[in-house]
Amino acid sequence: MFPEYRELISQLKVNDRHFDSLFSKHNELDQKIQHMEAHIEPASHEDIEILKKKKLLLKDEIYGLLKKASST
Repeated sequence: MFPEYRELISQLKVNDRHFDSLFSKHNELDQKIQHMEAHIEPASHEDIEILKKKKLLLKDEIYGLLKKASST
């Protein structure tokens, strides 16, 4: 996710608790969705779609923080 910001992501994960929390939540959701889609974890199609929307909102928020941090 956002390879062009790899270095900035590393810095923010260490120096910004909020960013680190968002990034961790995004990764947790991503893994949960993968398990659901692989039928490792039971879920309906609707459950998966809800989690995908939550993950996308987190990604948007993370991107906003990255853009803000890169412009300062």
